[in-house]
Amino acid sequence: MIYITGDTHGKFSRIEKFCQEFNTTKADYLIILGDAGINYFGSYDNKLKSYLERLPITFLLVYGNHEERPENIKTYKEVPMFSNTMYQEEAYPSLLFFKDGEIYNILGKKVLVIGGAFSVNKDLMLEHGYKWFKDEQPNELIKENTLKNLANNNYQVDYILSHTCPFKYLPIEMFYVNIDQSKVDQTTEKFLDLIENQTTYTKWYCGHFHTDKVVDKINFMFNDFKSFE
Repeated sequence: MIYITGDTHGKFSRIEKFCQEFNTTKADYLIILGDAGINYFGSYDNKLKSYLERLPITFLLVYGNHEERPENIKTYKEVPMFSNTMYQEEAYPSLLFFKDGEIYNILGKKVLVIGGAFSVNKDLMLEHGYKWFKDEQPNELIKENTLKNLANNNYQVDYILSHTCPFKYLPIEMFYVNIDQSKVDQTTEKFLDLIENQTTYTKWYCGHFHTDKVVDKINFMFNDFKSFE
C-alpha cells in the first residue's frame, strides 16, 4: 500500500500510531508532502532518522521549505526508483526524497513531484537564530526541467505532488494574521499555477498550509492520511 499525509516537522507520533493501526511493513510506503523535518539540524538529525528507520514503513519524501535539500548533503546518493531516481542515504534506506521537477511511475500512475516554498516566517526565524535555507524554492533550472518533463509527456500526468499549492488555490483562511502578505514571495505558487493551467491531471496533493481540505482536484493535507489510488 501507498499512503499520503502532510507535514510532520520532525514529529512522528501520529505516524507511529498509523503504522500500528494498519499493521504496515517496510513494503508499504508513506508519502510526506514536504517538511518532514529530518534534514534540519545536520548530524543531530541522525537520532530521528534512526528512529524512523525502525518504523515498519518506507518513507517517500517531497522536499519542503524548512529543511536542507538532500542534493546539498554529501551522504545522499541517487538510486533508481519508480522509473526515475530518488535521493537516499546508505545508513537510512527507508527514507527517500523525490527529485523536484521529475515524473515518476508509481503503481502505473504518472506522478509529477515539485517541492519547495517560501518561508513566510523567514525574518522571525532568522531573528531567533533558526535555520533558513536560501534555496527553499525551486530555482530556474528546476522550473525549466519541470516544464521539459511535462512537455515530453504531452502535459498529461495522473497525480501531482507538491509542498505548496497553485496560486489560485491559496487557502487565505490559513494565512498568519501577523504576516505582511505584501512581503511574501509567491513565485512558486505562481509557477504551480502555470503548471495547473497547462496540465491534464486527476489529483493534486499538497501540504505546507497545515489544513485538511479538498478544493476542486486539489487535496490539501496535514494530519489526514489518504490511500494512493
